[in-house]
Amino acid sequence: MSAHPTGASPEILEACDLRFGQVGIANVRVRNADPDALRASLEVRVHEAPSLFQRAPVVVDLSFLAAQPADAEVAALLDAVREAGMLPVGLAYGDGATDELSRRLGLPLIAKFRAAYERAERTERGEPANESPAPAADESTRSVATAPKPALQHLHPVRTGQQVYAQGCDLVVVGTVANGAEVLADGNIHVYGALRGRAFAGALGDATARIFCSEFRAEIVSIAGHYRVFEELPQEFAGRAVQVWLEHDTSKSDKSKPRKLQIAAL
Repeated sequence: MSAHPTGASPEILEACDLRFGQVGIANVRVRNADPDALRASLEVRVHEAPSLFQRAPVVVDLSFLAAQPADAEVAALLDAVREAGMLPVGLAYGDGATDELSRRLGLPLIAKFRAAYERAERTERGEPANESPAPAADESTRSVATAPKPALQHLHPVRTGQQVYAQGCDLVVVGTVANGAEVLADGNIHVYGALRGRAFAGALGDATARIFCSEFRAEIVSIAGHYRVFEELPQEFAGRAVQVWLEHDTSKSDKSKPRKLQIAAL
């Protein structure tokens, strides 16, 4: 019997497996450092969709605050999340200060979708990308460089607990998106099958993105961060082919302010 490098016996190592998987975790973008305001806002979401958000694991994102709060203030915000009924499991990737904060609080730093997150943050804050200019392309390569990115094609059902993300393009799923599964795209989402799980189109803020599916039974649909949960979804569309989009309120002076999602049969 060969010994493990650490000295642990095979019997000890066989007590469990450790695997990396895909899980769907909601992101709480904190925009107000007042714990009472945060708790009240989250309680509304939990009340609207208890099956989705009650005791749901969430990542707390502090990068939308003007300045990073002190440790005690962050602890109060985390308590507010718990009191609202959700379970904070980590802090969203930010900068070096966020990294140090996560270490002091004993929380993991969730770097999922890190590259996309950084681009979205710059866009919402209106800051320049601060990237080195790309070298000039000649005519032979310019058409390739400017060509739209093809859709990500997922030619299998998306299973419960599985997550599929199309970064910078549309997502096409041929098959069912099961309950508890999650599909995300920076562009549109097309599901040629039953959409029973969660679908997030326009993940980086594209309010023109749409969701199309052959059989509508979604747990939640979202476009550019504006969502509707199962309890709000019109039952007359259950099982039908539909499209979902974000309609803007043109009757108000602020025409950029969107209304809730619209759903229509195809």
